[in-house]
Amino acid sequence: MVSVCGVKTMNSMLIQVRPRIALSCCAVLLTAVAKVEAGLASPASSWVKATEWVKTTELKTTELSTRSRSNGLFAGMSDSLLAVMSDEMSSNGLDNPLLQLAQAQEPAIAQITSIEVVPSGQGINIIVSTDGGEPLDSLVSTVDRSLVIDIPDAQLVNGAFIQENPIAGIARVEAIAPAANQVQVIVTGVEAPPTGAVLASQNGLTLSVESPVPIIVDEFEGLQIVVTAEKQPDDVQDIPISITTFTTEEIEDADITSFEQVAGATPNFTTYTPSRNFILYSVRGLSNFNFLSRDPVAFYIDDVPYDYTGFLDLDLIDLERIEVLRGPQATLYGRNAEAGVVNVVTRRPTEEPEYNVIAGFGNFDNLDLRASASGPIVEDELLFRVSGNFERRDGFLFNSETREGVDSESGGGARAQLLWTPSDNWEVTFSGAFNSYRDGTPPISRPDLGQDPDETDLNESGFNDLDTDSQSIRVAYETDSLRVTSITARRFSNQDFRNDSDGSSLDEFVQFADIDSTVLSQEFRVQSVNEDSRFSWLAGTYFEDRSFNVDREGLIFGVGAGGPFTSLTRAEIDENTYALFGQASYRPIEPLTLTAGLRYEIFDSKLDSLSNETIVGDTVTINAAFENERNDGTEWLPRFAVEYDITPGAMVYVSVARAYRAQGVNFRATLPEQLLFDEEKSWNYEIGARTSWFGDRLIANLSLFHNPINDYQVPATNADGFFGFVDNGDVTINGLELELRARPLQGLDLTAGFGWLDAEYTNYSDPILGDFSGNQLPYTPDYTFNIGAQYRAINGIFGRVEVQGFGKTFFDDANTLDQDPYALVNARVGYDFNDQHGLQLFVNNLFNFRPLTTKASFFGGTVITASYAAPRTFGFQYRARF
Repeated sequence: MVSVCGVKTMNSMLIQVRPRIALSCCAVLLTAVAKVEAGLASPASSWVKATEWVKTTELKTTELSTRSRSNGLFAGMSDSLLAVMSDEMSSNGLDNPLLQLAQAQEPAIAQITSIEVVPSGQGINIIVSTDGGEPLDSLVSTVDRSLVIDIPDAQLVNGAFIQENPIAGIARVEAIAPAANQVQVIVTGVEAPPTGAVLASQNGLTLSVESPVPIIVDEFEGLQIVVTAEKQPDDVQDIPISITTFTTEEIEDADITSFEQVAGATPNFTTYTPSRNFILYSVRGLSNFNFLSRDPVAFYIDDVPYDYTGFLDLDLIDLERIEVLRGPQATLYGRNAEAGVVNVVTRRPTEEPEYNVIAGFGNFDNLDLRASASGPIVEDELLFRVSGNFERRDGFLFNSETREGVDSESGGGARAQLLWTPSDNWEVTFSGAFNSYRDGTPPISRPDLGQDPDETDLNESGFNDLDTDSQSIRVAYETDSLRVTSITARRFSNQDFRNDSDGSSLDEFVQFADIDSTVLSQEFRVQSVNEDSRFSWLAGTYFEDRSFNVDREGLIFGVGAGGPFTSLTRAEIDENTYALFGQASYRPIEPLTLTAGLRYEIFDSKLDSLSNETIVGDTVTINAAFENERNDGTEWLPRFAVEYDITPGAMVYVSVARAYRAQGVNFRATLPEQLLFDEEKSWNYEIGARTSWFGDRLIANLSLFHNPINDYQVPATNADGFFGFVDNGDVTINGLELELRARPLQGLDLTAGFGWLDAEYTNYSDPILGDFSGNQLPYTPDYTFNIGAQYRAINGIFGRVEVQGFGKTFFDDANTLDQDPYALVNARVGYDFNDQHGLQLFVNNLFNFRPLTTKASFFGGTVITASYAAPRTFGFQYRARF
């Protein structure tokens, strides 16, 4: 019978409609059926009319009456729909006693007592609870960028509810009462509407909402971190190298603004930074103690290579990510790196306007100001980001002669980016940055004269001026299978300093220098992008032209040091690097990946002019002069790696890589045999495991390495104790690195790192001081460790404490100057008033321990100078973002 068939078919449609609407639609359907049976209409026309009415009713649910009939056949039906049904039935001579009964009933109003938003996988669950535990009726619809849940016959007991940015892709969750006895829950997406469904519930209702953008599991879920260390987005746990990463949140929480802070939280990475004048560091036992040659570590900020020890200690602000890769890096990066890479990535321009401000103040009159702004210039095509900072403080080292702190710091910098995306395939980034600092002299004390770490009596106030600027253009083109990247960069740096290097009121010696460097670089990469392919590859070229000018550098010897006279050096050095590099990985079976890489590098070094002069009064004596001295060379650097996924959360790897530090020319040479030095060559053997446990709640990574080095470049001293040339020896370095991350409770993060080193000379004799074979390398502590705990509560309370420890460290090849093991403690507490404003209190070096950061011996040990770590500092920071 057509009427039965029609009702049966309509029931399948009504399953998707609210129960009260379904009853209304059934009434209309019954009317249509009655018309057919009475012969007043054809089955086809009545079925079409009834079906269209059902669809129209479903779409116009917001017009329903808020009154609810909790019992009866037509519970919850609106007056207008009841009237329509009554008229429809009456016009066809049909009586409807059930409809009359439903109209006589009064609605039951549910009291909504709480609304809770809980992150869940790729979205959130919104839990709406009622006072009596009764279930709620609802209808889900989409309006613009919002998912709207209509709840009739309900009231908000505690008034409107709102929560901003509960998860990526969702801007707001709010609950309002648009009319009496009606509640709406509105979930608004950032750029697109979320999707969701009402889950069955015996108490109120639960709405499961999925974010319109993919969610990368972060601190609120697991410990997964995505990095670009291998020039493509990867889970850091899938990379077969020893790597430490810092996310945006970790950088903000720990307030990381310098390489020194990065090193303090990284195993086997140590810095010794008495001031911005000269940053000493070591990674896996390889240090820049030999400042007369290239650095063993490559430092990058937004793909721009940074060079030379005196130009590195800059303020790092507005950062997105920091990656510290330990071990040789020659087959993926433009600049060769023997010991590792420190890759700093600043924040990108954003589609939505964004403003950030940090203002802080602390002891030693430390003023710290930072700001950034970002947003669109042309929507979806041209974006900008600018950031800047200024910081000043008084000196830590009090000079009894001048009655002021000698090592004050003052200055800052700015950075600007333009991101242009003319099409989906193209991305062009223009970047520019500058830094300018006007600091006091380095904090040098004389422990041999009984000076403590807080005082000195310099008879001359020195200065340290540092100016840098950089520009770069990064062009990227990407298809479904290929990515092409070009990076063109220029960086200029200049350092001009003068300091009383004897650290006393005695008239002994003053050091001075005016050095500048200009680096032009061009990197070009082509790589595959299909992550599902068994075969992936990358190939690149790199060119670098470096002009290093020593305008003047030397010492003024006073009466106490056999003077007065001045030793002055002038030099011009040009270096060129040409390199081809590439790496390919193949997965023959699902858990096994084989990787091979190769780099071919040509390095040319030329000393255009060098002169060493002695000045006594107006008399200038040229001790040495050299022209057009060259030291060129080539090198092949292979790399092999095997990684095997034991389980989805555990991977082991083995790698073998060739590394070298290029040969060069010595700008302090006074004799022909001191002009050139050989390249430093090594093999690095490493085995490691990267594991995650309990759904990424615990991460444990371990690596062990063996690194024999031939022709290790040693800065050798002249008879007076000042470095004058580069010698070569043999070294062996063994070590391990262990890192742990854990999130046992929501909001609680625990970190720990441990590095152990045995770095010793296996064959080296100093031309003046004797055989040092078996001695430990300087500036390489035998162990480092860091332990951190941080808790961020939902109510905005924040707390963090970290401990950084260092083993015994020697400061000279003879191992006569050393620092015993020590540990430093930093702490920070704060409160976030909301998502836009927060206040933090901090203290660094809580127990005011003052370990040595440098120590040196001159004139046969008659002069011992030293510098010490910063004292306890404390203050507050106000943070705001809009």
